[in-house]
Amino acid sequence: MPISLGELATRFGCELIGDPDIEIRNVASLPKAGPEDLTFLSNTGFKEQLPSTKAGAVILREQDAADSPVAVIIHDDPYACYARMAAVVHPEPEYAPGIHSSAVVHETASVAESAHLAASVVVGERSRIGENVYIGPGTVVGPDCVVGDDCRFVANVTLARKVRIGVRGIFHPGVVLGSDGFGNAMTAEGWVKVPQLGGVRIGDDVEIGANTTIDCGALDDTVIEDGVRIDNLCMIAHNVHIGAHTALAAMVGIAGSTRIGKRCLFAGQTGTVGHIEVCDDVIVGAKTFLSKGVTEPGTYVASFPAVPAKAWAKQLARFRRLGTLVDRVGKLEKSGK
Repeated sequence: MPISLGELATRFGCELIGDPDIEIRNVASLPKAGPEDLTFLSNTGFKEQLPSTKAGAVILREQDAADSPVAVIIHDDPYACYARMAAVVHPEPEYAPGIHSSAVVHETASVAESAHLAASVVVGERSRIGENVYIGPGTVVGPDCVVGDDCRFVANVTLARKVRIGVRGIFHPGVVLGSDGFGNAMTAEGWVKVPQLGGVRIGDDVEIGANTTIDCGALDDTVIEDGVRIDNLCMIAHNVHIGAHTALAAMVGIAGSTRIGKRCLFAGQTGTVGHIEVCDDVIVGAKTFLSKGVTEPGTYVASFPAVPAKAWAKQLARFRRLGTLVDRVGKLEKSGK
């Protein structure tokens, strides 16, 4: 919606250099922004684009203001400031309270009068839907679930059973919460399925990306604490515990009963074995695999970048001979030669 620069700067406590009456109607990138667009400069790698921008205003740090040909909004963290202002310029759509005629709500379930249930939504036995919740088309809320106030389910989300969600959660298409964990016991006759009897507990202000799955606990609950961000195509196994404000990028896989601390960052395609603990403030680099617990904060990386096939074959051959080389060096050291 249209808003003046002056109003934006005042609302978020920022310094404005430029005309406060400039009207902002959209957001855009530095090179593509026009006179009614708001943009930002956070990464210095894009600073060369600043002098030629045609934006209505740029959010940037104070030291970059002199290089801007247009109005500027000064903030120490331009990207975070942009995120907040963009949400004002492009607010989430509002939906009238009500339940679509094709939705099915069990007689023992409760739905707040301010909630919106779209077409083909199903709400199961004893489940509760809070105030101002939006449940998009095709979403299934199974039995014994609780959805806190102001949550948003975009479409085709599944809460299998015994899922408890805090307030202001965002869940994208294809998310599955509370499906059975991979619990099986091997016997002489074959596999025996282990009943998965726990649930899933999700805190406040959690966002989960498309086609991500979080299994229910085997006995106790799987837990996702407040403020966690999980990207698309991640898999969280049963009895995992993820600490507050941790973020997992696409295709992360966390094995069962792993405990991850607060404010951790897992880059794309990382993973863990089960039954380990990762302390607070750990960064795990892309494609890194944690085979044991981490007790010290810091950055952990272990991967093999791609090389030409012939070079990799030579490196692999040398790697396979490392054991023989270690034995030879040990014998030489013992002989004193």
